[in-house]
Amino acid sequence: MVSSEHLNIVPPPTNRASRIYCDGIFDLFHFGHAKALEQAKKILPHVYLIVGVCGDEITQMMKGKTVMNEKERYESVRHCRWVDEVVEDAPWIITQEFLDHHKIDYVAHDDIPYKMNNLDDVYKFVKDQKRFIATKRTGGVSTSDLITRIVRDYDEYLRRNLARGVPAKELNISFMKERELFVKDKVRVMKKGLKRTISESEDCIKCNWENTRSEILMLLDKWESKSHEWIMNFTRLFKFNDKEKEDSRANGPKRLKF
Repeated sequence: MVSSEHLNIVPPPTNRASRIYCDGIFDLFHFGHAKALEQAKKILPHVYLIVGVCGDEITQMMKGKTVMNEKERYESVRHCRWVDEVVEDAPWIITQEFLDHHKIDYVAHDDIPYKMNNLDDVYKFVKDQKRFIATKRTGGVSTSDLITRIVRDYDEYLRRNLARGVPAKELNISFMKERELFVKDKVRVMKKGLKRTISESEDCIKCNWENTRSEILMLLDKWESKSHEWIMNFTRLFKFNDKEKEDSRANGPKRLKF
């Protein structure tokens, strides 16, 4: 929480909670939305947070088709822990009459100027009254980002839903597209199985080599420890003792008897 002087806003009421208003479309409600609402809820000591959610008609006219319909978007926002009240079918552009009707003390929104028609910033009149509180966007997540991911991985999600039993007709794809995805999925499973088999074979070869290597090292150790003894025993077979040497010199070489 920060002071009203630091926020450059008129002092908050002292006998009740401050009524702060946020508005938006909130399609595919995500943690970026939730963090913006959390900022508004915690910006002052005592806050009653009112959130306006624009309806389908105005949203589709001004911005285009949404993934979630208005009822789904209303309920998504209503179940956010920071929200005290939801204004359904909220206006695209707020007016002083709207703020007065809902007894709103402050409007919270990111500080990017929103141009509309001949207005450079639809929130300018609120800023002029020092009743505007700027919130910060959460980087790395937005409704547009989420839709981009879905479009990018379109075939992947189609395969997943087909595997779960969703009819092709409900997914709005042709029979040929369904067969194409089926074949691709089979090929992917085969590749995965082949890769696993190769990996297991490599592990088996590696394990066998380690065992063979251990046996070779054991044999080498045994040879090293026994080699001296074996060599000495072998040389004794051809070595004369001292007495045999003297007899050989005195009598000459022994003759063979027949």
